[in-house]
Amino acid sequence: MQDIIHLLPDSIANQIAAGEVVQRPASAVKELLENAIDAKATIIQLIVREAGKSLIQVIDNGTGMSETDARMCFERHATSKIKRSEDLYTLTTMGFRGEAMASIAAIAQVEMRTRRQTDEIGFLLKIEASDIKAHEPVQTPIGTNIQVKNLFYNVPARRNFLKSNPVEMKHIIDEFQRVALANPGVGFSLYNVDEEVYILPAGRLSKRIIDLFGKNYQQQMAPCNEATDFLKVSGYIGKPDFAKKTKAEQFFFVNGRYIRSGYLHHAVMTAFAGMLEEGSHPFYVLFLEIDPSRIDINVHPTKTEIKFDDERSVYAVVSAACRKAMNQYNLNPSIDFESELNVDFMMPTKQSQPDSLPKLNVDGRQHFEGGAMQKANLGNWQKLYEGFEPKAFEKNERISQADMIFKSKAVHEVNLESETIKSKANRQENVEELLGTEANNTLQIHNQYILAQVKSGLLLIDQKGAYERIVFDKYKGLLDSNHKAASQQLLFPITLTLNPADHHLIHEIEGEIASLGYTFSPIGGNSIIINGIPSDILDENAKDIFESLLEQFKQNQTELKLDKKENLARSMAKRVAARQTNKLHSTEIHALIDQLFGSSNSQFTPSGEPTMRIISLEKLGSLLKG
Repeated sequence: MQDIIHLLPDSIANQIAAGEVVQRPASAVKELLENAIDAKATIIQLIVREAGKSLIQVIDNGTGMSETDARMCFERHATSKIKRSEDLYTLTTMGFRGEAMASIAAIAQVEMRTRRQTDEIGFLLKIEASDIKAHEPVQTPIGTNIQVKNLFYNVPARRNFLKSNPVEMKHIIDEFQRVALANPGVGFSLYNVDEEVYILPAGRLSKRIIDLFGKNYQQQMAPCNEATDFLKVSGYIGKPDFAKKTKAEQFFFVNGRYIRSGYLHHAVMTAFAGMLEEGSHPFYVLFLEIDPSRIDINVHPTKTEIKFDDERSVYAVVSAACRKAMNQYNLNPSIDFESELNVDFMMPTKQSQPDSLPKLNVDGRQHFEGGAMQKANLGNWQKLYEGFEPKAFEKNERISQADMIFKSKAVHEVNLESETIKSKANRQENVEELLGTEANNTLQIHNQYILAQVKSGLLLIDQKGAYERIVFDKYKGLLDSNHKAASQQLLFPITLTLNPADHHLIHEIEGEIASLGYTFSPIGGNSIIINGIPSDILDENAKDIFESLLEQFKQNQTELKLDKKENLARSMAKRVAARQTNKLHSTEIHALIDQLFGSSNSQFTPSGEPTMRIISLEKLGSLLKG
């Protein structure tokens, strides 16, 4: 029989390797920028066109290469970084595998000009699909100028898997930010076609952070430094008040190399325990310096994973460094003075006056009044009955559908655990059958929950969850039908400055955002001006909701696999509902219930959380009996 095992041609082998090393244009950007850093460049320029699909160009003033080195760098496993296996444990450079340039040349048209300082003339090298097309002397500045054109041009199936230009550009910006943060002493610039995205002069890390993310970061950064014989930690952490719902602004660098580590992220989060809202993540840029022999970076071709020989010690030092910074710079979250606090209850009593309660004068000094404790207790008992007086439940006419915030949708079958409410011609009949026609059988609890009396017990509704389901149905319907929500023009337009990644994200979903009722236009740089907002959003909340909408969209994009319309509808619903903690009149409560029952799935929010629950009479009785 004929032998069937044979060696693959280099061109095919390089394409296979390229699939792991170069996953998208941002992967090539990362490798080229790191090569420029290894070449000791002090000024690096990145130019991209069509989000890197048609052109990625990196120009540096580094050491350059000789004629032989220029050819050798495109061979597989050719590198100047290591010579023997032991060198893997003393690495101080970004690259070392010798795969990146060969992988890029296998799936693109590459043109490279390079010259060393000691050479009077440089060399030009042109390669297409690993095949050298030209190799000749050329006049060029000191350093290297490499152009990667038509990425994946010979692998069309792979090119088809690339996302839209705004999405791919966002990934490029992410990689650019990581390399720029890791090397604040190097000047960087980024151009998208002819548009200037970043101009970053060399300087301190704090200045680099502000240049990358905005001037408002100056208010939230606190230095974080801790040095031991085993590990040195340096960098900055952000105040808890500035935490966001996404994990996009958390950076770890080990010996100057960006890494991803859920383990170390958990170490930081333990330092912030009790200071963050659920699901929030603080900003941080932390550099870890450790003996290279104590880590293994040869875990994955992307080199973003790392192994420590003593992970527990690293965890402890990182967490301790963050706690120290928070205590030293008083990063505890600010007190919300608008919240209702029972000051009388919080103030301590004196042993010598057990029936006296300390109070505050206008000037802030304490004084005691005899019998104040009894008066305060009586007042507290009376407060328990507030809202239960007969006048609080006066019968009111139902608000008309025209006055409702949201339009009703088709009637759906609603199952409420032990009760089933079947669809009828009029949804109003369903609500009245469940709650009765009187308006005095509902109650709002702490502006968060709604209680309604039903035949089998109590109906408990999560107010935010109900709003989230209603808002989602409204905006999802608009997006699916390509209709636009009503928009109200702002008397004073809002100017919003975004970071470059968010600016490109806005352009990606511009049409969908317009369908929600927002109207905005670019005004240069990364700034936009918001001229109109959805008609059911208050003016004073417009900016906050727009910014939080982007954050929620990015969070969903990272954690969930949703199309743009589904993601945007969920994001809008989540952010609008988060602010629905106002006190509702009885007619508003009935309107909310009416709209909830008319939604596509009244029992659950879009993310699957329950919006309501029936508490049976038996369950209520068991609660009293313990």
